[in-house]
Amino acid sequence: MKILVCISNVPDTTTRIKLSSDQNAIDLSNVQWIINPWDELALTRALELKESSGGSIESVSIIHVGNAGSEATLRKALAIGADDAMRVDAAPADAYAVAHEIAEAVKDKNFDLILCGIESSDYNGSAMGGMLAEFLNMESVSSVSKLEIEGAEIKLNREIAGGYEVIAAQAPVIAIVQKGIAIEPRIPSMRGIMMARKKPLVVVPATGAKALTEFVHYTPPQPKAACKMIAADNPAELVNLLHNEAKII
Repeated sequence: MKILVCISNVPDTTTRIKLSSDQNAIDLSNVQWIINPWDELALTRALELKESSGGSIESVSIIHVGNAGSEATLRKALAIGADDAMRVDAAPADAYAVAHEIAEAVKDKNFDLILCGIESSDYNGSAMGGMLAEFLNMESVSSVSKLEIEGAEIKLNREIAGGYEVIAAQAPVIAIVQKGIAIEPRIPSMRGIMMARKKPLVVVPATGAKALTEFVHYTPPQPKAACKMIAADNPAELVNLLHNEAKII
């Protein structure tokens, strides 16, 4: 069995996002880039499955659509334990273009299981995994919080309102995973970092997939109003403000 994990390169969640002077783009200078947290959990689970498979899982590969500047993030994924990486040389314009590029790059690779994070922490679109499944004409399961492989059967827990359902699937399948799929991401060891330098990172040309969306203008949120302090012995004033100013009661 071969597993593929789709990796997105996103700003660190602590990064302060700034806009360009004309507010038509995000200022990417001084941004610290990381593996998308949901994708990192997917990679962690893939590695756990490989380690417990007794050799039945041949490899865990990663794929990413992005420019050369994202290779440091891919090397981190290799240091965590991925066996090899593929980078499609294109700017990740939108979910449609990314899904199309990945599908074209892997359509002949015969992966048995493809893992995607349910969303990315920058745009939170939650669309790429489903689009990829359609391009590859593969079955997909979303909102996966648990994943096990039992013989030739892949068992997935999918969260639903009030509980979860257990789905049994046959390879090939795409699992769109969320938090809970793994306890916590792995930290690259020094040995893993050294080994990552020698692992294959293949760059493939893009097919030129056209994005279906365009970001025309960004507007920052309104600044928060100043905090009003109310004396503890004056609940009437609090009620008055909530009712007449905040209008939430």
